[in-house]
Amino acid sequence: MWITLLNLSGECPLANYSAAGKVTLGFIGLFATAVFGVPIGILGAGFEESVASHAEDSPDQEETTATSDNPDESKTSSIQWRCFQFVNGIGSKAAILFEMLIYLLIGITVIVGIIQTVPGHENTLSWVEWIAVIVFTIEYIIRFVGASVDPEFSDGTDYNSVLGGITKRMKFLVSFYSIIDLMAILPFYLAYMMPGSWVDNNDEYLRMIRLCRLLKLDKYVPSISLVDDVIRLKRRSLTISCIASIVLWVLFSGWMYLSEHEDHSMEIDNLPLYGCIENCTMSVRYNNFFTSFPLVGIHLTGDFPMVEYDGFGRIVCFFMVIAAIGVVSIPSGIIASGFADIVQSKSKSSNNLPKGGTAGDDWFDIRYRELEGQPPPVSVFGPQMDQLQMSIKIYLDGEPDGTTGTVKRTTFSKIGRVFFFALIIANIIAVVLESIPEVDEYIGNQDGNFFDVFEAWSVFFFTVDYILRLLSARKSREALYSPLVYATTFFGIVDLASIAPWYIQVVLSKTGNLSGDEAKVFRIFRIFRVLQLEDFITAFSKLDNVFRASKDVLKATGLMAIIIWVGTSALFFIFEENNPNFRQCDYSIPLVEVDGEPGCYDFDSTAACNEYYPGMCSQSAFTNMPNTMFYVAVFLGGDWGFVGKYDPHTIIF
Repeated sequence: MWITLLNLSGECPLANYSAAGKVTLGFIGLFATAVFGVPIGILGAGFEESVASHAEDSPDQEETTATSDNPDESKTSSIQWRCFQFVNGIGSKAAILFEMLIYLLIGITVIVGIIQTVPGHENTLSWVEWIAVIVFTIEYIIRFVGASVDPEFSDGTDYNSVLGGITKRMKFLVSFYSIIDLMAILPFYLAYMMPGSWVDNNDEYLRMIRLCRLLKLDKYVPSISLVDDVIRLKRRSLTISCIASIVLWVLFSGWMYLSEHEDHSMEIDNLPLYGCIENCTMSVRYNNFFTSFPLVGIHLTGDFPMVEYDGFGRIVCFFMVIAAIGVVSIPSGIIASGFADIVQSKSKSSNNLPKGGTAGDDWFDIRYRELEGQPPPVSVFGPQMDQLQMSIKIYLDGEPDGTTGTVKRTTFSKIGRVFFFALIIANIIAVVLESIPEVDEYIGNQDGNFFDVFEAWSVFFFTVDYILRLLSARKSREALYSPLVYATTFFGIVDLASIAPWYIQVVLSKTGNLSGDEAKVFRIFRIFRVLQLEDFITAFSKLDNVFRASKDVLKATGLMAIIIWVGTSALFFIFEENNPNFRQCDYSIPLVEVDGEPGCYDFDSTAACNEYYPGMCSQSAFTNMPNTMFYVAVFLGGDWGFVGKYDPHTIIF
C-alpha cells in the first residue's frame, strides 16, 4: 500500500514491474491518479479561496509621480543622446544590428562557457571570449556616456549641467544592469592582469560568473526584474500561504526526524560526506533536524525519490501526500498567476488589436480575416482546372452548410476520411510492433517483409493525399489560397514529414549509404504520423493559438526559466563537482586510508584521486556543466535523483 500510495500521488520510484504490473501502473497514471488528486485539489483550492478572502491583493500605490524628464534632443549633448539611442537599438539600422549582436554574443559566450567546463576543452573557442569581452566593454562605455540622458536615471536636474550628468552616471554605476554588465567582463580582465594570482588559480569557478551574462537579456525581455513586482502585487496572499507552508515544513521535518533518526533497518548507499563509509541506513540522512529539513522540503513538492522508510515514517509521508502537498504548492501558483498579470499589464500588444482580432494574432490571422467573403483566385489553366481543384477541396475538407453551420461530406469523402484515419492508426501500431525484437524476428526483418510492403503502400496513399492538398490549396481559404502557405503550415509540414523520411531512406539505401542501424532511425520517424490525426481531432493547432496569445508571458517566463536553469546548474557544478558521495574507484582502492595508503574518499577532489591512482577514480555526476544541466533540468521538472547524496549546503537549492 505504501508504494501504491506514491503511485497514486503521481510518483513511480520503482520501475521493475511485470507486464501485468506495468498495465496496472499505466491505468493508475491515466485514470486513478486524477481521481486520487481530487481531495488534494479541493483542499488546496479551499485554502487558496480562504487566503484570497482574507487578504485581497492590490498593487502598490505609486510612491511618487516622476516629473516628465524626457530628454530634448536640442538641449542635450549630441554624443550622449546618440550613445543612449545606439545601445538601446533606437534610431538607426546600425543600432538595431548592434543590439542583435549583443543578443548573439550573450548566447554564444554562455554556450562556450558551458563547453569549457568539459575536461580537455578548457580553452576551446577562447578567441570568442576575447571578442565578446571587447564588445561588452565597448557597450558598457557607451552606456556610461549615454546614462546622463537615460530617463531611468532621471532626478529632475538639467541634462546639460555637470552635477546632473555626474549624479545620473553614479546612479547608472550602482544600478542592477550596470553591475551585471561589470560581472560579464571584470573576471576576464582580473585573470589576464594578475596571472598566477588567486583569481587565475580559481579561473574554473570564476568562469561561472560569465553565465551571469544571461541576465543582460533582462534589459530586452524583462523577467527576473519583474519578480519584485510580482511579490509586491501578491504580497498578502504570499505572506499567508508561505507562513502556512513553512509551518507544515517545520512540523513534518520534526516528525520525520523523530521517525528516522534511529532507523537502522533500511540500508542505503555509502555517504562518506555524511561520515558513513559502509552499512549506511536512513538514520544517516536524518541524523538531525537540519538534515531532515531539505529532504522533507523535496517530499512536500510531491516528489519521493527515497522510499526506504519504516512504518512510522510512511505514516508521516502519507499525511504529507494527502494534506501538505496541496497547501505547500499554493505559493508557486500565486507567483505564477501574479507573473502572468504583471507581464500582460505591461504588454502593449493587447491594447492595439486589429478589428475582430484576438491576442496573439499574427500575419496569418490578419490575412485570413482579409480574405473573408472573397472568392478563390481563378486558375491560369482555365475553368476545368478550377472545377477540378474545387472538387478535390470538397472531397478533402467537405462543404460548409450555411444553414446548420456543419460540414457536409459526400459518401466518397466519408469513405476516404475513414480510410486515412484507419491507415494512420495502423501505421502507429506497425511502428510499435516493429520495435519489438520478437515480432520483428517473427515477421522477418529482411528486405521486402510485411512491414516494408505495408510502409510502401502507406507512403503511396499519403503522397497522393499530400499532392491533392497542394493542388486544391488554391481554393482553400485555410491555406490563404496558396500552395506555399499550406506547405508551411502545421498540417503541411506534418503531411510532408509523414512521407519524406521514406523517400530519403530509399535513396540512401539504393546508393549504399545506409546501414541497418541508420534505417531504424528512419523507421521510427513514422511515429510522427500520429500528428496527422490533427485533421480529425483538433489538438496541437489549438496549442499554437494558445502559445501565440500568451507570447509575452512565455517570453518573460521562458527567459527566467533559462536563467534559473543555467544559474542553479552552475551552483550545483561548483558545490558538487568533487562530492565524494558520487565518487567511484577501482575495487583495488580502499574506501578510506589503510596502512598509510589514502582511500577513495580521502581526496579533496576526484582529480587529486586520479593523480595518485591514475585512471582509477571517476565521478558519476556533476562532472561538467552539460552533465550538470541535464540533472538540474530533471530537478526543475519536479524529480530529484541522488537526493540523499548531495552536500547539505547544496540540497537547499
